[in-house]
Amino acid sequence: MKKNVNEIVLWLFITLPYLYVATIWKALPQKVPTHFNINGIANDWSDKSFLLFIPCGLGLFMYLLMIAIPSLDPKNKLSQMENKFNAIKNILVIFISILSIYLLYIIKEGSIKNPNLIITLLGALFVVLGNYIQTIRPNYFIGIRTPWTLENDIVWKKTHRFGGRLWMIGGLIISLISLSLNNSNMCTIVMIVLIVVLAFIPVIYSYKVFKQEQV
Repeated sequence: MKKNVNEIVLWLFITLPYLYVATIWKALPQKVPTHFNINGIANDWSDKSFLLFIPCGLGLFMYLLMIAIPSLDPKNKLSQMENKFNAIKNILVIFISILSIYLLYIIKEGSIKNPNLIITLLGALFVVLGNYIQTIRPNYFIGIRTPWTLENDIVWKKTHRFGGRLWMIGGLIISLISLSLNNSNMCTIVMIVLIVVLAFIPVIYSYKVFKQEQV
């Protein structure tokens, strides 16, 4: 019963972008902005039918991808952590669906009035995912997959505990900076630097732990 309710909620979020675009469809011009520069000004346009695929279909694509991944797992690791995997699936599908609605709103308005809001959402995503990946089991699809974490379960466990906490702290910093900085260009630069740091430090840490385990 709980699983059925969860699927209904997910499909509700998946359909929300389509429902929203249906309410604004007649008000949209035939050519709508589909790309914006760093200042939030539109610099590329497409036919509005494009919206039915991107961004409307992003939530559906993420859902189908997460449904397909477990069947591709050669060692069925994901099936052994069904609850944790489903939680990550829920987070990603809901986040992408909400982001899709926001993108449609931006397209309707014709410009990004607050570019920092997307950065705030990305920071929040890092916080939530960081909380969940700390206890995720070794697998080939989700997590911090380096040659050293995939080689050693202890390295995997320590790296994900460290990396998850780092992502939570980094995501919080990204969100706070995006809310406090008025300069969207500077905010974007800071976000990119922080994301690079959040991506590479766990990789370096996994190698260090692997070498320690070999001693």
